[in-house]
Amino acid sequence: MKNKSENPQEFLFEKVNYKILLIGIAVIALGFILMSGGGSDDPNVFNDDVFSFRRIRLAPTTVLIGFGITIYAILKNPKKA
Repeated sequence: MKNKSENPQEFLFEKVNYKILLIGIAVIALGFILMSGGGSDDPNVFNDDVFSFRRIRLAPTTVLIGFGITIYAILKNPKKA
C-alpha cells in the first residue's frame, strides 16, 4: 500500500506562474470594466460616449495586454534560468 506522503501531488505551474496569471486576469477584468457604460437610458436618444477614446482604444488595448500577460504566465518556465 502506498502512503500519500511518499507521492506528493505536484501543481502544473509554479507559484510565480500563478501570480502572473492572476495579474493578467485582473488586467483583462480592468479592460472590460473600462469598456462598460456609455449607453443611454432612452433608446430614442443617441449618446456619443460610446465612441470615446476609453472605449474604442484604451479598453481593447488593455484586454489584449492582459491576454499577453496570461499567455506569458502559461509559457514561462521558472525552472529554466
